[in-house]
Parts: sequence; structure tokens; C-alpha cells
Amino acid sequence: MNPLRNLYRSFLGLAEKPYASWVLGAVAFLESFIFPVPPDALLLPVSLGKPSRAFRFALICSVFSVLGACAGYFLGRFFWDLAAGWFFSYGIFTEENFIRAGELFNDNAFYALLVAAFSPIPFKVFTVASGVFNVGLGVLVIGSAIGRSARFFLVAAVVWRFGDRAKDFIDRYFNLLTALFALFLIGLFVLIRIKG
Repeated sequence: MNPLRNLYRSFLGLAEKPYASWVLGAVAFLESFIFPVPPDALLLPVSLGKPSRAFRFALICSVFSVLGACAGYFLGRFFWDLAAGWFFSYGIFTEENFIRAGELFNDNAFYALLVAAFSPIPFKVFTVASGVFNVGLGVLVIGSAIGRSARFFLVAAVVWRFGDRAKDFIDRYFNLLTALFALFLIGLFVLIRIKG
């Protein structure tokens, strides 16, 4: 049996658990400044497990992700001297990507945060860097709230619209989809390394 499929099925079952919202919130919060796994990886199967709660799950991810962005901001603003070596040596993000985020803030901080919040690029780089490079907290909160909400509510809308059909499709083509997703992540990693 495929261990990833087992994990996916356990995430589907998580939707029925009373602590599902707390797990989603914790993942969304931590991913915004330190955790490597995006909340979508949990949001999608949990929402498929309980499509009627998809928008509620998206709201939880959005709120906790913005709170995590604020934590990243304060970490960068007040504790960067203590944390910098740890972030770089443990590969949370690279120094090159961190400097690139600072350069993007010089061009347009709001737009940089909005794109980072919505896209699959590592959001944590931008939240921590926003504190280090003195981006306004309001800019961070508004950009993060718009970008993250758009991203998570898009997942919820797809689940709400396609629900059981999406679940059947994923079940049928799970191995192919995980292979394609792995290739996507490898390509994204290479692209970030090249641009960094």
C-alpha cells in the first residue's frame, strides 16, 4: 500500500475529528514563518472529507496564516540577530532568497507580500524578511490577508463545486498526481535556486 495514499486517507478522516480545525490552524500558523509544508496539503483532503465545512476550514487557514505572518514579522523585527544563523543553517530558507525578498520590498512591499501569500513560493521568507527590512505591519497584514484568503478560499470553492467528483478523480489517479506534484516541487525548488 502506498504510504502517501494512507496519509491522504487519514487526512480525509481528520475532517470528522473534533480537533480538525485546531490541526489546520496550527499548520497554517507555523507554515507562515517556519514549517515547510503548505496548509493546502492538509486543507484539500480535510475539505474533501467534509465538503460542507470547506469554507470554514479555509477561513481557519486564512486567519491563522495571517497570525503566523505576524509572528514571523516580530521574529524578524526583534529576534533576527539570534535566529538568523539557525534559519540559514537548517535550510528554513537561503540567505540569497532572503536578500531577494528585501530587494522586492524596495520595489513594492505590498505587491511582493500579496504575490508571496498567494503563490507557492515560500511565504515564510517574506514574513520574516518583512520584519527585518522594516516593512509596515499593516502592509504585511493586508497583503497576507488578501493573498492567503484568495488562495485558501479558491481551494474551498473547488471542493465545494466538484466535491465527490474531485475526490473520485484523486482516488483514481493518486499515484500519477503525487508524481506530478513531486516534479512540480522539484521544478519550483530548482527555479528558486536559480533565481536566488
